[in-house]
Amino acid sequence: MVDRSEDERFMAEALRFAHRNLGATASNPSVGCVIVRNDGAGPKIVGAAVTAPGGRPHAETGALAVAGTLARGATAYVTLEPCSHHGKTPPCADALIAAGVARVVVAITDPDERVAGRGLEMLRAAGIEVVTGVLAQEAERELEGYLMRKRNNRPYVTLKLAVSADGMIGIKGQGQVRITGASARDYVQRLRAETDAILVGIGTAIADDPELTCRIPGLENRSPLRIVIDGDLDLPVSSKLAQTARTVPVLVVTGEEDGSVSFDERRQALEAAGVEVVVCDPAAPGDLLAALATRGVSSLLVEGGARTAQRFLNDGFVDRILLFTGPAALGEEGVPSPLERNLIPVGFVHRRTDTFGDDLLDTYEYERTP
Repeated sequence: MVDRSEDERFMAEALRFAHRNLGATASNPSVGCVIVRNDGAGPKIVGAAVTAPGGRPHAETGALAVAGTLARGATAYVTLEPCSHHGKTPPCADALIAAGVARVVVAITDPDERVAGRGLEMLRAAGIEVVTGVLAQEAERELEGYLMRKRNNRPYVTLKLAVSADGMIGIKGQGQVRITGASARDYVQRLRAETDAILVGIGTAIADDPELTCRIPGLENRSPLRIVIDGDLDLPVSSKLAQTARTVPVLVVTGEEDGSVSFDERRQALEAAGVEVVVCDPAAPGDLLAALATRGVSSLLVEGGARTAQRFLNDGFVDRILLFTGPAALGEEGVPSPLERNLIPVGFVHRRTDTFGDDLLDTYEYERTP
């Protein structure tokens, strides 16, 4: 009989694999799978994989391919219940059965209505021992975006703000102002690489002219979908966002067309540059989040500015706050932040404080009742 500590050890390894492709598996979750065999000399990993970029092949298929015939009689550790439905590929539950694994350990069941326990039933019906709930809490966190989309029909939303020592997020009329140092900015770049989409308001898009891509060497192709809330279609065609839209997708969210020639011309110009224009009430984040969920977007990073951040907070659509605090003050001409370390909305729980040089990062999570 395998003890719990051994199961947790190999599930932790599967979770490490799962983390590798966060933000890169399209509408599919980034799942990790390791195949472990014990021929008497102790357990040994004979196959391991993570859901491939784009979502296929799935982790189980990849791990079984590495293990080959060594999978027969082995144990498979999977961070999410193996799928049981026929999509573009056969069910992973069938692949595990065909490979002859003797035991499958699963962290959490899949809330997808096409699966939702059916994968486990298939495995048990085939005579395979099934164990569930191993490192379930850790897996819930690793798969938080996918689980939010399946359970609540919206992406998991992280609000990121960089605030000066005197509670400002910028200086009026000066565009982008660096508040944090290089190590904190590198952390944000890694976060972008693990996120499906990133969102800013039109004020930030015009004032800062950001590119919102991942600039880590080797991870440029992991840049997220870029979204701008732009009720009047004011995003300049000359902006970095519009100019790079054919390389990294840009989605502009605007209100109902007003029928004016100028509005139509701005829309046509943006679309000619490769920007996708979507009509959706800019003042209703819930409608936008539901629309993003239908596109398979599981995680959304809201980066600015103050009005956009406040709107998501007011409507209750922020799940995590990443609050960076820099050491310098910006002064009287600063733009006040909607949040400070001593002004966190009710319902958010402080999880941790990290240090990046002279900068602090406080993480808060909204604690919802079950």
